[in-house]
Amino acid sequence: MVLIQTGNIDDLVKKAGKYLPEEKLQLLKRAYDFACNSHEGQVRLSGGPYVAHPLHVALILADLQLDSSALAASLLHDTVEDSSVSLEKIKKDFGHEIASLVDGTTKLEELSRKTPATGLKSGIQAAQQAENLRKMLVAMAEDLRVVFIKLADRLHNMRTLAALPPEKQERIARETIEIYAPLAHRLGIWELKWELEDLSFRYLEPSRYAQISRMVNLRRNQREAIINRLVSVLKDEFEKAGLQGEVTGRPKHLYSIYQKMRKYESQGKRFDDIQDLLALRVLVNTVPDCYNAIGVVHSLWRPMPGYFDDYIANPKANGYQSLHTAVMAMRSIPLEVQIRTYDMHHFAEYGVASHWQYKEGEKKDGLFEQKLGWLRQLVDWHRELTGAEEFLESVKTDIFNDQVFVFTPKGEIKDLPQGATPIDFAYRIHTDLGHRCIGAKVNSRLMPLNYQLKNGEVVEIIAAKKDKAPSRDWLNPNLGYVRTSHAREKLRQFFKRQERAENIELGRNLLEKEMRRLGLKMGSREEIARMFSYENVDDFLAAIGYGGVSQHQIAMKLVSQQEAPKQAVEQAPVKKTTSSVRVLGAGNMLTSLAFCCNPVPGDAIIGYITRNKGVTVHRADCHNVMRPDLERERLVEVDWGQSDRLYPVRMRLIAWDRVGLVRDFSTVIAEEKINIMSMTVTEHDDGTSVIDFTLATGSLYQLSRLINKLEGIKGVVSIVRMGEDSAVNPSTSQTS
Repeated sequence: MVLIQTGNIDDLVKKAGKYLPEEKLQLLKRAYDFACNSHEGQVRLSGGPYVAHPLHVALILADLQLDSSALAASLLHDTVEDSSVSLEKIKKDFGHEIASLVDGTTKLEELSRKTPATGLKSGIQAAQQAENLRKMLVAMAEDLRVVFIKLADRLHNMRTLAALPPEKQERIARETIEIYAPLAHRLGIWELKWELEDLSFRYLEPSRYAQISRMVNLRRNQREAIINRLVSVLKDEFEKAGLQGEVTGRPKHLYSIYQKMRKYESQGKRFDDIQDLLALRVLVNTVPDCYNAIGVVHSLWRPMPGYFDDYIANPKANGYQSLHTAVMAMRSIPLEVQIRTYDMHHFAEYGVASHWQYKEGEKKDGLFEQKLGWLRQLVDWHRELTGAEEFLESVKTDIFNDQVFVFTPKGEIKDLPQGATPIDFAYRIHTDLGHRCIGAKVNSRLMPLNYQLKNGEVVEIIAAKKDKAPSRDWLNPNLGYVRTSHAREKLRQFFKRQERAENIELGRNLLEKEMRRLGLKMGSREEIARMFSYENVDDFLAAIGYGGVSQHQIAMKLVSQQEAPKQAVEQAPVKKTTSSVRVLGAGNMLTSLAFCCNPVPGDAIIGYITRNKGVTVHRADCHNVMRPDLERERLVEVDWGQSDRLYPVRMRLIAWDRVGLVRDFSTVIAEEKINIMSMTVTEHDDGTSVIDFTLATGSLYQLSRLINKLEGIKGVVSIVRMGEDSAVNPSTSQTS
């Protein structure tokens, strides 16, 4: 049963009347009447009158206390798109400002509706989603109220999402949690963020949503009793200290609990082990009161090491300010405590929407513009990016990720996405500094260039005195040198300016190297170029050379092509076998992997029907299945089924011999959580060592990532996947 949300203009007038003058309320009534006439006879899929939707969008914005122009535009935002009303009519009746807001919202709505209702993995949809986001953020830089209307529009659509078919529910929910909820977070609008996340979670993971709801409700009474007791104790301590403040319990929303559960499950823990489901919020009058309050809390209950954050002295990039701490209350109760002023709390709930810029009769000030500095910077960056999908990557990595705040040696604060490195920091300061970077000091200590920066660290870049070319290795995502798309784009631009012939030659070498080390058979370069939408092979090779196409992307694309399921006339269901390989069109058959070529998921494979041991699975280019004397009629089509099985892969690493070589080699493999099944080390008179080893790996992608890491070890000359052994009859070469 679909819930039909109702309401009337009186609800909006009452809510907006708390902060708008009477003449502005008359504007809202006029806009509502106009919307009713424009949408007369139209019905939403949920069953209610269409005009109920813009009304609820306006009610959401009234909670944010937006100005009368934004509220009127929200009431009118669907009239141009979904009725015969023209934008000129809106401008004539309501003025240029409201018409401009309606126009901006309509353009964003048109983009959303053009997005196909297929899975988000569709290439066409990804590009359209990226273009949608690009235009939204550019519109936001011009007038933030356009995006407030869009966020409120999306929130009401999510509240009534049950009326849509399941495939649309999933598409809209995924777009909401990937784009709209992070955008609300970046704007600091907590009230919208948490509800967008919870509603998306409900449709994307319905069983987990129901499970967590039950677990939370089962213990609600117990938690509320503990919270009430803790609130009472803390209030008494504040009174003794002469401190005035409001203490309340702070509820956790379901999606944040789900994220904590996933983290705890990866550590082998249960829901009962989550330590910060209990939380208090303290509101006080002044900033000094915040620090006095934290002193009272820490003197009353033992603080937990590493859990104190001062976002008052170091505000988040969206302007959020508060003191966060975690304590062990009453000896055994883990408790989160947030302390802030009333003004900070209002901003925390409503973000930049709470700023007086959009209150009636007030003017802009520099502080508001400063808080939106990240947005202005983003619009500048978007002009440098060549495509909408690159812009989407930029936003997701540089803007929507959690931030870390680091200092320059002169004490200036720079905010970067979590996981950013000294190279990202150098490019954030200046492009030339990034190009000339040869080292970095973090808190006066030399650190590797792929070190992940942490809050509060002081970063000093060591730069070459003369012009120096950056390393192409920095563009390899597996090596972790660059995490921000801003730095990555600057690197691509640098290498793109290099000699085209040099880039083509380098690209050819990198492509051949990637194919060779993964043991993949080299197809025609034209065919591979077309996989990446390049008609000209030289353009494709040049793109590899300057970093526009990475070795990682090549590996992923080739693996996905080779893992694509083959079509067969008949695909009978097969029981899970030892190797989880499916035999197409042959019913249930035992399968096993050939010793001679050790195929791995991602390899093209072929099956050979043995006389008494089922089907032996070989790589398609294995010399044993290509022998001219083989009985070809016993070859069958097979593909990789769904499995988390590990597969043996034989590798050879050649390096200059030195003390610690095997230790470094083993450490890298252990960090990738890959098991070494066997290993032999041979030393040669020329000073090199050869390590032959067999790994248990899950896919070619995992193998490609590991090879990149191993190539970074000091002294490594080469590393390749081994070919087949000497000829072995395919009917006998199988795993045990």
